[in-house]
Amino acid sequence: MTKVRVFKKGDTYTRLVCDGHTGYGVEGEDIVCAALSSIVQTGALGMLTVACANVQINRNDENAYFEIIVPQNLSPQTAHDVQVIFATMMCGIGDLYSEYSDFIEMEVSDVF
Repeated sequence: MTKVRVFKKGDTYTRLVCDGHTGYGVEGEDIVCAALSSIVQTGALGMLTVACANVQINRNDENAYFEIIVPQNLSPQTAHDVQVIFATMMCGIGDLYSEYSDFIEMEVSDVF
C-alpha cells in the first residue's frame, strides 16, 4: 500500500510524501502505482519548470519514496502558481484514491 501524506498550513500546501508500493499489480506492471507516480511527478515537474519554484524533491525509487517540499520564501506569484499546481495534483490523487483506496492510504494534516 502506498501512503500519501499531505501537509498544509491553513489553506497552503507545504509538503507531500508518497511512501511504498501500492501492491495492486506486480512490480513494473502496477497501473495504480504508475498512475500515482505520474500524477505526483508531473506536479513536481510543473512546480519546478512551469512555476519556476525551487521546490525540494527527495526521491528513492528502490524504496518507492517521493517527497515534495515547498519553500516558504517564494514570491507571491510563484507561491500562487505552486499552489494551483499542487491543488491540481491533489485532484488527481484524490480521484485515484476514491477508486483504489484498498491500495492507497491518504492523510492530509495541518502543520503549524
